[in-house]
Amino acid sequence: VMRGGPGLGTIQPSQADYFQTVKGGGHGDYKLIALAPASVQEMADFVGLAFELAFKYRNPAIILADGVIGQMMEKVVLPPMKPRRTDAEVIAQCPWASTGKTKDRKPNIITSLELRPEEMEKNNIRFQAKYRIIEENEVRFEEIDCENAEYLIVAFGSMARIGQKAMELAREEGIKVGMLRPITLWPFPTKAIAAYAGKVKGMLVTELNAGQMIEDVRLAVNGKVKVEHFGRLGGIVPDPDEIVTALKEKIMQ
Repeated sequence: VMRGGPGLGTIQPSQADYFQTVKGGGHGDYKLIALAPASVQEMADFVGLAFELAFKYRNPAIILADGVIGQMMEKVVLPPMKPRRTDAEVIAQCPWASTGKTKDRKPNIITSLELRPEEMEKNNIRFQAKYRIIEENEVRFEEIDCENAEYLIVAFGSMARIGQKAMELAREEGIKVGMLRPITLWPFPTKAIAAYAGKVKGMLVTELNAGQMIEDVRLAVNGKVKVEHFGRLGGIVPDPDEIVTALKEKIMQ
């Protein structure tokens, strides 16, 4: 749950750990599946989804929420309880997870380390191939009123909720605004955003930070359309009116 920073930070909301989660946080050429909930219901739903994706691809997955969603009270429908699986069922479904030596198979050694560079390169190539499969199959995003949009708000997490209200206020003024919400921050909905580059006049990326996801949005559109940022820092959450004003000043002028 992202909080106001930098450093130890505060308990106020922020989205300043996007870079840490999507771009860094560890060693090597790796990718981390990152899910960004915009409601308490999604925080609950994504627990099961994160485990499903992590086991499916044998890859770490994280639910990246922010302090607004983390402290919010909403109704939640919990999924039905699943019966606990026996050790034999776990081994049958995940044979790679059973370590140690047994009579009927060779011992599993779970490691990504190879001291020989040639073998280490093979490992890395195998990982990159897996990441391409994830990027092809697991991109998730939400589009709201984008069909006739002339401008696009791009936001994730709590800022997507605020951005949706800003979109509604702008449309009341006759400004045709759509909303695109990345649900997976990685794999990022690059193709979906790129598809709007030739359809809209500009995009406003709204975040609770100094500008992080905007870099991925700009890479997606590849300079074909104007992309600007609006954000608040240190735990301050903007009103929808502020986003409408930023849209007019940064994109429409």
